[in-house]
Amino acid sequence: MRERVGHELRKFVSPELIFGVDARLSAGRACRNLGARRVLVVTDVGVMAVGWAADVITSIEEAGFECSIYSDVSCNPRAEEVMAGAEFYRTEGCDVIVAVGGGSVIDCAKGIGIVSSNRRHILEFVGADRVPAPMPPLVCVPTTGGTSADLSQFAIFTDLHARTKVTIVSKAVVPDVSLVDPRTLTTMDPYLTACTGMDALVHAIEAFASNAHSPLTDVHALEAIRLIRTSLPACMRDSADIEARTGMMLASLEAGLAFSNASLGAVHAMAHSLGGALDLPHGECNSILLAHVVAFNFPAASERYDRIGEALGLDWRGLGVKEKAARLVAAVDHLRAEVGIHATLGQRGVRRVDIPDLTRKALQDVCIVTNPRRASQRDVELVYEEAL
Repeated sequence: MRERVGHELRKFVSPELIFGVDARLSAGRACRNLGARRVLVVTDVGVMAVGWAADVITSIEEAGFECSIYSDVSCNPRAEEVMAGAEFYRTEGCDVIVAVGGGSVIDCAKGIGIVSSNRRHILEFVGADRVPAPMPPLVCVPTTGGTSADLSQFAIFTDLHARTKVTIVSKAVVPDVSLVDPRTLTTMDPYLTACTGMDALVHAIEAFASNAHSPLTDVHALEAIRLIRTSLPACMRDSADIEARTGMMLASLEAGLAFSNASLGAVHAMAHSLGGALDLPHGECNSILLAHVVAFNFPAASERYDRIGEALGLDWRGLGVKEKAARLVAAVDHLRAEVGIHATLGQRGVRRVDIPDLTRKALQDVCIVTNPRRASQRDVELVYEEAL
């Protein structure tokens, strides 16, 4: 008889991580360790304007390597931008990629790597475990504290023709090295700080509630929630508070390790649909949807949400399931308001007539598979309606 064990088998993958103030300045050393000859630096105009890309390029050049720079990246990276970047990588004769920026830049860099190695259109790899050949070496320098694209098995792109976001999930897209530098967060504007911070919170909550969670992901998810509870409001009060920024960047890292290995849920599936259709900021979409999805999921995973509430500092003594659900929803909404995210979906241009198509696309998203409560077309439509 086969021995029964307490937990199912789970894999856990992660890049090499270097965490700390000025970690970005190790980019040249990382390229040398990866055997680089010519480096493609993927970034965007905003990151270039505040100087983080220049710091990384200087580090690479001082290590003796030439750089080519690709910066045509939108806030929701498009498949066409990936294909153009892959062609630029080829014509420039690059062999290592360094991404300096937020999740959009890093996802675009991942897409360039996928196409460069596999020589097919990026949209042919949508779904889980469909990338046969590994990417070229990839080094990431994240400049926002929430997306965790620098750690994850996920890459998200906008399909303009279908007007939706698509997801690639594969161990092949996990970066080789992530240089996680809290100092890069000090130039984010307050609203971007709020949106990316709430994105990290959603990563952690969805990873902990995911039906693919494990003891390895649980510890990272809960610690991320604890850190965000105190660090994100502190970041909003003082953009130069490096201690708070360090806490927020660590929270993003912990949440990334959790969701990369446990996957996500309905919040992300629904946010991807919104972002692709209306080109809305991803973190803002997540923030608007979070409380509504928590209310929907709570009855199916109350014990998991109990522990999420405890990590947020809630006292459950004497409360029943319905009271706990209401208190957790209120706590999530309070944090969203505290950091300055007040919009509804209706205020962002979503109409009731849009909801059936948004729902159809959300139900096709790979993230919905690990949501703790099975959702029907009407279930998702109702959540969207509540968020209008």
